[in-house]
Amino acid sequence: MKDTDDQQLRPQTSWKLQTHLQNFIFYLLVFGCGLAFGIARTSYIRDISFNFQLDQFSNNRTNTSLSNSSSSSPFITIDGNRTGRIGLEEFLRAPNVSHDMNEEELLWRASMVPRLPNYPFQLVPKVAFLFLAKGPLPLAPLWDLFFKGHQGLYSIFVHSNPSFNGNYTEEEDSVFRDRKIPSKEVQWGKFSMVEAERRLLANALLDFSNQRFVLLSESCIPLFNFSTIYSYLMGSTTTFIEVYDLPGPVGRGRYNHRMRPVIQLDKWRKGSQWVEMDRQLAVEVVSDRKYFPTFQKFCKVSCYSDEHYLPTFVNMKYRKKNSNRSLTWVDWSRGGPHPRKFGRLDITVDFLERLRKWSRCESNGRWTNICYLFARKFTPAALDRLMRFAPKVIQF
Repeated sequence: MKDTDDQQLRPQTSWKLQTHLQNFIFYLLVFGCGLAFGIARTSYIRDISFNFQLDQFSNNRTNTSLSNSSSSSPFITIDGNRTGRIGLEEFLRAPNVSHDMNEEELLWRASMVPRLPNYPFQLVPKVAFLFLAKGPLPLAPLWDLFFKGHQGLYSIFVHSNPSFNGNYTEEEDSVFRDRKIPSKEVQWGKFSMVEAERRLLANALLDFSNQRFVLLSESCIPLFNFSTIYSYLMGSTTTFIEVYDLPGPVGRGRYNHRMRPVIQLDKWRKGSQWVEMDRQLAVEVVSDRKYFPTFQKFCKVSCYSDEHYLPTFVNMKYRKKNSNRSLTWVDWSRGGPHPRKFGRLDITVDFLERLRKWSRCESNGRWTNICYLFARKFTPAALDRLMRFAPKVIQF
């Protein structure tokens, strides 16, 4: 009987166990799916949060970078639009000729010299024409013809007495308009002449493009066209400062023994005031703190420093690269303290032709009959005939 009961209970027990196993597996699957879903959801939420934070960090970093680099960005922005690279533009831009720098500031800035020989930008070399004038420039119309069509290859600087407030020419489009530098009073034969010359050089040096420097007066004229003079100067390997030793009262007789030991008598020289030089020498002149003060202190009364300072300075320091001649022709044949003046009746085609081929000289190791590029002293009365004959002879 017992065996029979046991046989009846076994199928029931087996079925219950099977049912419990199935339920266990089902709940296990449900739990596993729920767990997987929970993990996936949590991971998704974290990913969203992480990506959001990363985006926020990235944006903040970009904004900070743009903010910090706004002052040093190589681009100019106008109304939110990027217009181009700044680079050295601001540094290379020469100040307006009517700047308010004092003498010390001007000379300090003009004396700056890059130590690297090659320019990291395209440089178009220019000739600086430095006019030392008392007041007006009566020959300005002739010079306007000379410069016409050659913009970008020259620059002009005028030093005139502060009392002169007029225009150098009536022509509105003249090259001399607004070219007056901050000037001081200049007296003939005084050291103020040298100071004015140095002031002109310093202002011209502020423009890195100026590579050659010519000192002229209001009575000077060109003897050749611009292209010829430009090529002559740019192709020259020397400076053009007249230097010679002259015994007698108007040479060595002007030497002051109190200049020793800075300047010895055997180094004392004389020459024309009207000079031409390269950029290297121009920088040395405006930077001179040894010979300039000596002349300023001891070259007085009948010393006439404008005829001695540069010739002596060049003779002592840069003799080997100087040609020992001036490019400006002057007629001293009549003697006296001033050269001959030329008026209206002196101006003829033959006269201008003679000035252009006056003599023979050496240039860059070769002999040439182009020795003078400029001439003086021409009066305002000569302008009319100069305007008639010069364009034909000089080929403006």
